[in-house]
Amino acid sequence: MAGEPVASAGTKSWLYHPVFPDHWERRVLYSLAQWVNGLAFRDIQFSPTGKPVIKIAEIKGGISGQTKFTEQVFDESVHVRAGDLLFSWSGQPETSIDVFWWRGSDGWLNQHSFRVTPVEGVDPTFFYYLLRYLKPSFVGIARNKQTTGLGHVTKRDLENIEAAYPSLPEQRAITHILGTLDDKIELNRRMNETLEAMARALFKSWFVDFDPVRAKAEGRDPDLPKPLADLFPDRFQDSELGEIPKGWAVEPLSEITTVITKGTTPTHSDTATADEADLGINYVRVNAIDEDGAVLFDKLTTIPESVHLGVLKRSVLQVSDVLYTIAGTIGRTAIVDESLLPANTNQAVAIVRPKQAIPATFLVMMMREAAFREELHSNIVQAVQANLSLGVLLRARIVAPPKDTLRQLFMPIADLMKRVASIRAESRTLAALRDTLLPKLISGELRVRNAERMVDAAS
Repeated sequence: MAGEPVASAGTKSWLYHPVFPDHWERRVLYSLAQWVNGLAFRDIQFSPTGKPVIKIAEIKGGISGQTKFTEQVFDESVHVRAGDLLFSWSGQPETSIDVFWWRGSDGWLNQHSFRVTPVEGVDPTFFYYLLRYLKPSFVGIARNKQTTGLGHVTKRDLENIEAAYPSLPEQRAITHILGTLDDKIELNRRMNETLEAMARALFKSWFVDFDPVRAKAEGRDPDLPKPLADLFPDRFQDSELGEIPKGWAVEPLSEITTVITKGTTPTHSDTATADEADLGINYVRVNAIDEDGAVLFDKLTTIPESVHLGVLKRSVLQVSDVLYTIAGTIGRTAIVDESLLPANTNQAVAIVRPKQAIPATFLVMMMREAAFREELHSNIVQAVQANLSLGVLLRARIVAPPKDTLRQLFMPIADLMKRVASIRAESRTLAALRDTLLPKLISGELRVRNAERMVDAAS
């Protein structure tokens, strides 16, 4: 095995000397892989087409409209392909410094990230989990170096960090346990993509494009079961938003909700005097709501119960509340379920509480539609950051059928979204189990056979 043995821990920080089983081979972390840093690209190298330049934003969120491209060719060592192991070593410590599998298209690696290739004798998937185990150390190292909000894990740090690995059979046994959970989580993610695409397609056809109404108006078969087809009218009427189905209405959010408010941001004095043991109420900020409408539980912070029921009382969340981000990143939505509660939001997140006759999922899907977003976009105020007032939300309009038929019309879509929510909950459980097992397996606190039984029970 390449590399030099790690020297005695001495007085070095725990950040550089994590716990490993006694029988594992110990080496400096840097010696266990080839670490190739990305390039510092210049604007002149970008072009409208070509391969993507993979920055930390792409590593975390995939290719997007903000991604840069280049037609130029660079050294093969920074050519990134699907399945490559990437380590982002610079940025905000808690959110940017991490290890990832690249799942996107071929591209060129930008600076501030390493392309990592483990040496012979170290299984790549085991090394991925080893780096995940070391993440608290990486975050701690980077936090200690923060100056303007950014921190770094340098080559010198990697040369100082103690690492260890067992025999290949034991590495593969550990990766099988953790990989089984990750594979199931990935399968769930792909399944939800399909289910959500089906739900969005139905919603757009029925409630935005009004395809069944159009078919009936033109004397065509709407190709739906008769009880469902009968719920759609067979003609249109004029409205302030254009042609809509006969008997349907254009309504502002204020008419179909009981509450539209926003969260509260506690002051430092509200939390500084709280007993740490009193912490435990989920606190939802913008970054805890992703683009797909999921609440990211690993991005939640907590507040004391005394604050939750005190200065933040007006922003106590309830089941089926719709969350809508109104500052910074505007327009992300999520539905509150029991797994999130008790919880509050801060002032960048609006709380929209639909009336009992209005399914929360219907409201969310309508608020994600382009027409709704365009109406709000013209009223965004650009200050230090983009802001949307509650008054604008109150006046925002949607098209809806009569309340007594809405639930019946929406039921097939609601059933799809219930499956999505159930699968998300299962993935959260699996991720929690994985995150519990990982440090125990790498540290030797838990034996492989015991972990296997836990995974079997969860499956």
